[in-house]
Amino acid sequence: MSSDANRRSPLGLRISAVAGLLFLHLPLALIILYAFTTEDRSFQFPPPGYTAKWFGVAWSERPDIWPPLYLSLKVACIATFLSLVFGTLAAAALSRAKFFGRETISLLFVLPIALPGIITGIALRSAYHTLHIPFSFWTIVIGHATFCIVIVYNNVAARLRRVSGSFEEASADLGAHTWQTFRHVTFPSMRTALVAGGLLAFALSFDEIIVTTFTLGAGDQTLPIWIYAQLSKPRQRPVTNVVAVFVVLTTAVPILLAHLLTRDKGGGIAGER
Repeated sequence: MSSDANRRSPLGLRISAVAGLLFLHLPLALIILYAFTTEDRSFQFPPPGYTAKWFGVAWSERPDIWPPLYLSLKVACIATFLSLVFGTLAAAALSRAKFFGRETISLLFVLPIALPGIITGIALRSAYHTLHIPFSFWTIVIGHATFCIVIVYNNVAARLRRVSGSFEEASADLGAHTWQTFRHVTFPSMRTALVAGGLLAFALSFDEIIVTTFTLGAGDQTLPIWIYAQLSKPRQRPVTNVVAVFVVLTTAVPILLAHLLTRDKGGGIAGER
């Protein structure tokens, strides 16, 4: 028997894998399918016909889509930037320093990603009320940063655990100061983990809805909130599906890039929500 035959998975295992993929991705395929349907009120399977007109409607006839889109992009970009700064600093401090209570602090850093989004949202809303912070664009950013920081922290910490600290010690022994050591030794070793963490943080922030609901200011609306509001309007479902397809692509592409960056680098993608 050939080596290829020996490595082949059992039939039952392959069927289970296909069934799992269909379970996960068939609903996404239906969203894409119904974005091209000619029916504008109810969904039929198979669709009575196919058209791309809803993409034109979403682009040119629905100006209410653009403000939520811009808001989601701004929130995701700023939350990602904050997560890269604070997540990287926290990972470097907890990975390279040894002190009493380090494991407890590490647990506290990853706790927000383990909590249900509704708990995080309620906690943030209560904190804003207690501190008399008005709900605005920045309250959304802070809410998203609470879990985006964890994404970056987990990726960078995982990478730093795989890189020996002896390289940094050797750099210091050769006369390099802290910034030179970071620039020439530490940063190159965790660069792909930073990019992957940033891409994941952006994707998760862009499609976040639960925490956003509790931290949204009056008159503000992100794209996921806009999609949720449109579900009660049957005639708008094809346009809603077009926007949903855009959200799927916007979140899937960064996640795919993050996977490609880390799959052969030993810096696993950690902390996905």
